[in-house]
Amino acid sequence: MAASELYTKFARVWIPDPEEVWKSAELLKDYKPGDKVLLLHLEEGKDLEYRLDPKTKELPHLRNPDILVGENDLTALSYLHEPAVLHNLRVRFIDSKLIYTYCGIVLVAINPYEQLPIYGEDIINAYSGQNMGDMDPHIFAVAEEAYKQMARDERNQSIIVSGESGAGKTVSAKYAMRYFATVSGSASEANVEEKVLASNPIMESIGNAKTTRNDNSSRFGKYIEIGFDKRYRIIGANMRTYLLEKSRVVFQAEEERNYHIFYQLCASAKLPEFKMLRLGDANNFHYTMQGGSPEIEGVDDAKEMANTRQACTLLGISESYQMGIFRILAGILHLGNVGFTSRDSDSCTIPPKHEPLSIFCDLMGVDYEEMCHWLCHRKLATATETYIKPISKLQATNARDALAKHIYAKLFSWIVDHVNQALHSAVKQHSFIGVLDIYGFETFEINSFEQFCINYANEKLQQQFNMHVFKLEQEEYMKEQIPWTLIDFYDNQPCINLIESKLGILDLLDEECKMPKGTDDTWAQKLYNTHLNKCALFEKPRLSNKAFIIQHFADKVEYQCEGFLEKNKDTVFEEQIKVLKSSKFKMLPELFQDDEKAISPTSATSSGRTPLTRTPVKPTKGRPGQMAKEHKKTVGHQFRNSLHLLMETLNATTPHYVRCIKPNDFKFPFTFDEKRAVQQLRACGVLETIRISAAGFPSRWTYQEFFSRYRVLMKQKDVLSDRKQTCKNVLEKLILDKDKYQFGKTKIFFRAGQVAYLEKLRADKLRAACIRIQKTIRGWLLRKKYLRMRKAAITVQRYVRGYQARCYAKFLRRTKAATIIQKYWRMYIVRKRYKIKRTATIVLQSYLRGYLARNRYRKILREHKAVIIQKWVRGWLARTYYKRSMHAIIYLQCCFRRMMAKRELKKLKIEARSVERYKKLHIGMENKIMQLQRKVDEQNKDYKCLMEKLTNLEGIYNSETEKLRNDLERLQLSEEEAKIATGRVLSLQEEIAKLRKDLEQTQSEKKSIEERADRYKQETEQLVSNLKEENTLLKQEKEALNHLIVEQAKEMTETMEKKLVEETKQLELDLNDERLRYQNLLNEFSRLEERYDDLKEEMTLMVNVPKPGHKRTDSTHSSNESEYTFSSEIMETEDIPSRTEEPSEKKVPLDMSLFLKLQKRVTELEQEKQVMQDELDRKEEQVLRSKAKEEERPQIRGAELEYESLKRQELESENKKLKNELNELRKALSEKSAPEVTAPGAPAYRVLMEQLTSVSEELDVRKEEVLILRSQLVSQKEAIQPKNTMTDSTILLEDVQKMKDKGEIAQAYIGLKETNRLLESQLQSQKRSHENEAEALRGEIQSLKEENNRQQQLLAQNLQLPPEARIEASLQHEITRLTNENLDLMEQLEKQDKTVRKLKKQLKVFAKKIGELEVGQMENISPGQIIDEPIRPVNIPRKEKDFQGMLEYKKEDEQKLVKNLILELKPRGVAVNLIPGLPAYILFMCVRHADYLNDDQKVRSLLTSTINSIKKVLKKRGDDFETVSFWLSNTCRFLHCLKQYSGEEGFMKHNTSRQNEHCLTNFDLAEYRQVLSDLAIQIYQQLVRVLENILQPMIVSGMLEHETIQGVSGVKPTGLRKRTSSIADEGTYTLDSILRQLNSFHSVMCQHGMDPELIKQVVKQMFYIVGAITLNNLLLRKDMCSWSKGMQIRYNVSQLEEWLRDKNLMNSGAKETLEPLIQAAQLLQVKKKTDDDAEAICSMCNALTTAQIVKVLNLYTPVNEFEERVSVSFIRTIQMRLRDRKDSPQLLMDAKHIFPVTFPFNPSSLALETIQIPASLGLGFISRV
Repeated sequence: MAASELYTKFARVWIPDPEEVWKSAELLKDYKPGDKVLLLHLEEGKDLEYRLDPKTKELPHLRNPDILVGENDLTALSYLHEPAVLHNLRVRFIDSKLIYTYCGIVLVAINPYEQLPIYGEDIINAYSGQNMGDMDPHIFAVAEEAYKQMARDERNQSIIVSGESGAGKTVSAKYAMRYFATVSGSASEANVEEKVLASNPIMESIGNAKTTRNDNSSRFGKYIEIGFDKRYRIIGANMRTYLLEKSRVVFQAEEERNYHIFYQLCASAKLPEFKMLRLGDANNFHYTMQGGSPEIEGVDDAKEMANTRQACTLLGISESYQMGIFRILAGILHLGNVGFTSRDSDSCTIPPKHEPLSIFCDLMGVDYEEMCHWLCHRKLATATETYIKPISKLQATNARDALAKHIYAKLFSWIVDHVNQALHSAVKQHSFIGVLDIYGFETFEINSFEQFCINYANEKLQQQFNMHVFKLEQEEYMKEQIPWTLIDFYDNQPCINLIESKLGILDLLDEECKMPKGTDDTWAQKLYNTHLNKCALFEKPRLSNKAFIIQHFADKVEYQCEGFLEKNKDTVFEEQIKVLKSSKFKMLPELFQDDEKAISPTSATSSGRTPLTRTPVKPTKGRPGQMAKEHKKTVGHQFRNSLHLLMETLNATTPHYVRCIKPNDFKFPFTFDEKRAVQQLRACGVLETIRISAAGFPSRWTYQEFFSRYRVLMKQKDVLSDRKQTCKNVLEKLILDKDKYQFGKTKIFFRAGQVAYLEKLRADKLRAACIRIQKTIRGWLLRKKYLRMRKAAITVQRYVRGYQARCYAKFLRRTKAATIIQKYWRMYIVRKRYKIKRTATIVLQSYLRGYLARNRYRKILREHKAVIIQKWVRGWLARTYYKRSMHAIIYLQCCFRRMMAKRELKKLKIEARSVERYKKLHIGMENKIMQLQRKVDEQNKDYKCLMEKLTNLEGIYNSETEKLRNDLERLQLSEEEAKIATGRVLSLQEEIAKLRKDLEQTQSEKKSIEERADRYKQETEQLVSNLKEENTLLKQEKEALNHLIVEQAKEMTETMEKKLVEETKQLELDLNDERLRYQNLLNEFSRLEERYDDLKEEMTLMVNVPKPGHKRTDSTHSSNESEYTFSSEIMETEDIPSRTEEPSEKKVPLDMSLFLKLQKRVTELEQEKQVMQDELDRKEEQVLRSKAKEEERPQIRGAELEYESLKRQELESENKKLKNELNELRKALSEKSAPEVTAPGAPAYRVLMEQLTSVSEELDVRKEEVLILRSQLVSQKEAIQPKNTMTDSTILLEDVQKMKDKGEIAQAYIGLKETNRLLESQLQSQKRSHENEAEALRGEIQSLKEENNRQQQLLAQNLQLPPEARIEASLQHEITRLTNENLDLMEQLEKQDKTVRKLKKQLKVFAKKIGELEVGQMENISPGQIIDEPIRPVNIPRKEKDFQGMLEYKKEDEQKLVKNLILELKPRGVAVNLIPGLPAYILFMCVRHADYLNDDQKVRSLLTSTINSIKKVLKKRGDDFETVSFWLSNTCRFLHCLKQYSGEEGFMKHNTSRQNEHCLTNFDLAEYRQVLSDLAIQIYQQLVRVLENILQPMIVSGMLEHETIQGVSGVKPTGLRKRTSSIADEGTYTLDSILRQLNSFHSVMCQHGMDPELIKQVVKQMFYIVGAITLNNLLLRKDMCSWSKGMQIRYNVSQLEEWLRDKNLMNSGAKETLEPLIQAAQLLQVKKKTDDDAEAICSMCNALTTAQIVKVLNLYTPVNEFEERVSVSFIRTIQMRLRDRKDSPQLLMDAKHIFPVTFPFNPSSLALETIQIPASLGLGFISRV
């Protein structure tokens, strides 16, 4: 496919930009051939018309697909050009924070200017053993590749590190050396690396300086050869230096400094030892003040000086030499302050007694006058004479500076020599890896001789680099058998010829230096005449005649000719050197001793370095011709020779390239300046590598990778069983131009851009497939939606039509109903209207009629009223008239009648006077009289009543009168009395008046009091109300406080519970940490022990003539050592050298560094052990102190002990007497007896036998009594000071041996064997009783602790009581406590009295028996009988006993037992055919028998041999999992047996009664239990290492690389650094391989009878290894961080969990160890866009550290174009959310971490007496007991 066809619409291209170098744009329309303008759309949103070059018509560079951006290898890019490289580096550096990138064989390292956590030992372990293409780019990957190729190809390697000043060359070289030291051997040999690293502070102080570009710029180049032995372990190193910048000693540019060492000296001038140097501030010296920047921000020169001195000490430079170095450096500073005064234009002088010069001479130990003279003069020698000539001030100044530079260069070379001596090794070097830290291509505004040499060296290195790249390309093509076409690449040989050939620049420079009057100008003219217009690479500047331009491979550089000759000559006056050589200061002449050697390049090679800046100085003696010849070797000549030597070295090695890039000039972290980066990429050859790769076939795919990636472009019929043929067929169809690709044996080679084209086809095919899938899915969805809508519409229609019908029927019904309603409503309305009208009419009628009627009525009424008014008026008028008339009439009548009455009166008065009148009057009086008579009668009656009443009243009155009279008299008397009392009344009245006054006063007071009372009452009421309110508030507060207290109590309870849980967890963690630390110490100890054994074997092999018995001596020594090792007692450190002195005298001397390391490590271990033992002793002392406080034993105990010891002595003496008598009796019987007397049936024989029996019984009783007393004494001593049970038994046996007299008791012991066993069992029971007593004491301590807690609680309660109650409670408590203590003491005293009485009673009984026995012997035995009766031996038949679960063997069969049972036992046969743990049971049964015999030596020997044999087996077959598993299981079973049958109650709970009978009776093997536990820990750690070695090759391939779910993940294009050929082997491992291996491990452990809890711990460790290694590789492999890989990992983890469920191991904690891996897989799959996603990620990934989360997000890489990258802003959001999380900054998990192992007690239900020993074990020499 033509390249122009790729320039279609939406294609992205790169266009040049003055600011950003390259800018991305997008085509707005397709390009057609012939178009002169491209319509582009820039990323910032602008449109641009890009005009093509009319001459070249070159199209802009195409941009790579996004899927290829950020690749590990730049050669993996489809389009290989400058913008693609620059963009890829920028994306990796800025977005992903990745500083390393491959570019073919080159590692590009960008300085981050920030400390990154990617250089730890965990990273080193992760890269160790890995192929270079398998992991992300790293300096460790390059170092590993070099180390691997050195070991594989047996060829020396070189790592060439180059770059600008400040790009990080030195740091990269330092990390490479650290990697070699870490992976190349044991830690004991890392001292070489420490010395190499220790040389860095020295070399940096004397060779580094501050420049405008770098605060710590190396001003010299160095090549360090790291030597390795045959095992590829570091044995030494050697350093060569190149082109030290001497001019910096005397001149510094603005904002620059001299070498660091000068400022360090000035900063440390106040130190006492530096007083003699007479230094001061750096601004006081001319050589340190010129730059104007004497300090570096963040650097403490005084502290750096201390580091420099410490490094010198580490490298073996003594204090005297260090002070000598500082004297010389201080002298250089003072020399710079020497000033000159001009006499005339041709001469100068130094002021007299010039202080700087005098200080210089004092420090250098030279004569002042002589040095002063030769600083101002020089010697000129001609053919006939020699004369002295004065020099000018300028010449003197230059000579002074030249001398200072020369001294510094010599000192620099001297220090390098001593560093090499310190790094030199006596062992022969097998191979080496060289690390070249050299300056990169340099171009400044003013370029001089130094830049010329630097660029010359870079031209040579670039040529070597180009040839190597070309060679690799050619080898690759030839290996794949593809047609080889010559690639046109830049060859810089013309430039090199221009510099170094005959009549080249250097040749002309050397020739001009020989000319007497040669100057820079004449040299420049020679250059113009020789090369201008003749060499295309040489140019002359337009405006200068003192400069020239060379076209280097990187850029054109203009060099100023000024100073070239002077720097090339490096002239130093010989007389000045002679003065220095005559110095009294011994070190100074040493610097100039090797002038002749230093000048010769061959001698420089022999000394191990190439001093490029040494100045040849004529020695005092020698041939003039030779010296003149030596003077011809200028600096340029030396540099050329040393450079040729370096190139020869590099060409003899396999080079590896590291190009360091400085991203910006301001040292900002992670800031990328495109212009500076492009300059360096061009200068360091990276772009040339790209160009060479692009010229050939840069993209290379294996057939399987191509098939996997581009399977989507193939049809089913195209897929054949032969992958190679399938790929060929497909490519012929896809790419018509066959020149665009080539088929190799294993790979397909593509031209540049073809992979992008294939990716475009693949993306188009996938896009078309996606469109088709989307079309089908959308059609299916729409069709489904249509059917669903149609069905819904029909349903809706049905319901709508039914609804409408119902609505119509309803309408009809409503219409009919409405009609009826209207009819009735209308009728109702009409009727109502009619009724209204009718009613209205009637109302109107009624109102009208009423109105008319009312009107008529009113009219009638008015008429009627008028009539009435008229009637009344008329009546009133009539009445008025009548009244008036009547009044008049009556008045008239009255007047008339009055007149008539008067007349009558007169007549009556006349008539009265007549009788008739009286008669007439009396006619009416009779009646009146009768009436009056009746009234009189009535009145009489009333009178009588009244009289009666009056009589009564009179009587009453009389009586009342009498009373009143009496009263009167009495009153008269009273009156008299009253008169008498009147006087008193007056006085009383006065008193009353007074009282009234008092009363008034009292009342007033009362009122005031009442007022006050009222006021008080009011106040009191107010106060009461206030108090009530306060009380209410207080109650509320109290309730609130109570509620708060309750809540706080709850909170405190919860907090305490949480704290308790946390503390428990912390204690568990501390316990695990302590256990882990202890187990690591065991591991270290075992490693040192193995190392010691290896060294011992090596030294044994190194001995020429081994002496007889030598091996036995070593074995004895080893067994003794093991015995001491496994004892819990502490050995003093003095014993260690004493044990190793004798063998060391006979062996070859050790490597001192190794010996010192071992000695140091052993001392550290002993110190740690001593600290732990001191801690243990301190705790035991605390326990003893508490025991002494809680249980004060009375002083009577001492008297009892003395009494019992006296009794024991008496009994021993009596026992001796009895033994003597018994022996004498036996002797008499044996010597003087006759056969007939001593016959078995003879009476004398019977009597003697009876007496012998009685004596034996008595002896038995005595022995029992003695042993009981001794056991009691020992137990009493143990109560005072606890001792070792084994030691106590040893003491007892020693005491028994003391009681023996010349072996006499030994004979009695043979006859009384059963009795002794009984005594031993009693002693064992006594020991158990003492252990019970100790347990009781522990219980008492615990009870005392509880009592103490109770006391504290009571004290806390008492403190809350009032003082009186507190005192009473404390007194009561104290009385109770004292009473309890008195009762306890009384009980103890009673117990002691009972014990004493019992012992006294036993003593009396025994004494009585002894007396009776002595009397009976004297009575029953006569001397004749003793002499006459002979003794005949009697056969005593042994009674058959049941099997006791013991195995008996002879002492001499021990080695045979160990050999057959341990050393030569095959685990597989035992595991399959025999019961699990059979060797452990057999060994324990043998130990039981030795314990039964009370033979401590046999027990110790058997256990020691067992442990040593197990170690020997594991050392011999330690790589076999079955062997290690088998002996781990048996060691644990042996340990459990020792616990189960130890007799301790804690271990006897699950035993049967029969098993309890089998407990050990004589020895406490607790110490050996600890030893076996340690051994089990070591075996467990070895088991973990074995399974790790087996699993490690499978994990990455099975968990990450293998596609368990086929077709999910795709293979991305890779570059040159793809997986090596080892992928074929690793590819065979799948997840099924891991599961099969896990099944194998599990079945083996189960067959060997390993404890289930231990199996769980092993499985947990295995799963941790799987998870840690998988996660570590995921974090270091960008190609594995994708969505599809996350799915693969989760599926693989689910398979592992399923395996755990099948094996019933889900509760083993193994699943939890995979949690970080699970979360990492989830992180790859979750959405990563919004803040909610960030929050979900932060909450989900709690098992991952912040560094791991950010690393996974940075590494996340889309496999397909449809996936999206993680934005930088999202990663920053995650970092902001996780900034408060406190977790480890470590990136990788510690894959070497081993969880601390525990061995829970697991008793066996197997009865020992039922165990049968199979004949296959070859143990016929042991017998059952």
